Amino acid sequence: MKTRLRKLHAHNREFAWTAKVHHVKGRDCHSCVRLRVWGAGKNSRLLQADLLSRAVLPWGCATDDGYPTPKDVRAVIDYALANGWDPDLPSGTFYLTEADHTLELPGFILTDRPRDPDSPDPTTRVLDAWDKAQNP
Repeated sequence: MKTRLRKLHAHNREFAWTAKVHHVKGRDCHSCVRLRVWGAGKNSRLLQADLLSRAVLPWGCATDDGYPTPKDVRAVIDYALANGWDPDLPSGTFYLTEADHTLELPGFILTDRPRDPDSPDPTTRVLDAWDKAQNP
């Protein structure tokens, strides 16, 4: 199946983005979406963020249908631009990692688990985010 590239207009340019759903394991299974964004064509500096679903569901990732909206993607782009991503640079990847960034979206938090199996347990992070949302 071919990956679908979506378009988003922001900051006086057109961004192309794609998102693919994966699952990550901690104490429980969690839905994770790998977001990839290009801002100056296919050979430009790629932005990549692994978005961990904040959903707390009784059956875990099997019933989680979380997927980033264009508003979520715009928030990721805005955050990345403000934190050093230059989409005009040729090649390479700019990673938004949980270790280096504090980006939180209404339905997602950053995770490093798909790239680093030794990163913090996603179950603990999802439950902490849920508790924080319930008790601001």
